[in-house]
Amino acid sequence: MAESDHNRQKKIAVINDMTGFGRCSLAVAIPIISKLKIQCCWVPTAVLSNHTGFPSYFLDDYTGHFRDYTKEWEKLGLTFNGISTGFLGSKEQVQLVAEFLDTFAGKNTVVEVDPVMGDYGRKYSSYTDEMCREMKTLVRRADIITPNLTEACILTDTPYHDGRWKMAELKELLKELANLGPEKIVITGIPQGEFLANLSYYGDGRVRLTRQYRVGEQRNGTGDVFSAIVAADAVNGVPFDKSVRKASRFVKQCIMKSVELGIPITDGVAFEEVLDSLH
Repeated sequence: MAESDHNRQKKIAVINDMTGFGRCSLAVAIPIISKLKIQCCWVPTAVLSNHTGFPSYFLDDYTGHFRDYTKEWEKLGLTFNGISTGFLGSKEQVQLVAEFLDTFAGKNTVVEVDPVMGDYGRKYSSYTDEMCREMKTLVRRADIITPNLTEACILTDTPYHDGRWKMAELKELLKELANLGPEKIVITGIPQGEFLANLSYYGDGRVRLTRQYRVGEQRNGTGDVFSAIVAADAVNGVPFDKSVRKASRFVKQCIMKSVELGIPITDGVAFEEVLDSLH
């Protein structure tokens, strides 16, 4: 079989952990990207029984397998329309992703980086200052980034505060993020009273705010849902502003359905119940 036979369908490579229960990371990205008619090819950074928000979990780190795993893709001559990265657990994993981009990111490959580093104004316990600096180097290679407000502050060395963020402050954050290199940026989950907002930046300098009424409580995996839709839409040629609105609405639908069904917060969002509405 000719190598080109493997590249007849649009493909996105997603680099993230595989978590068996809790609906996050690859367990979310694979069905959503597939629903949007793109082949999802995944690189596991770790395998977990359930995510780390539970009191206990099993974790098998796949860092040592990364190069052997992706070397087989090189042998197959795989090419990708998109590459999307999520949570990375160490400095070494960030460096391995950079190597992956060197090998597989072609001229027309859309690179999306979701810089999963923290929330509520705090870095995750696994993130050192050195890892944050490494993540900045990865962000510089992205076409699209989808940080939450905390991560936007970490990436730009901006002090985080719990009060209402003024538009001037948010625009300055976007400006600093754009200086790192990404053409398109969306800062997600900005609290605005009874709303949650997303603030998007486009390569031509436009800024757009979209808001949704808050529903339920924040759940694991919603960022993964959002990023998967944005990555797939970018490969499918959907305008960025339309994609951000779609992703925001779909996340809200997922949360509403989860509340309706009484799904525990730890169990993520019941996106399967509303997946047919995504197109």
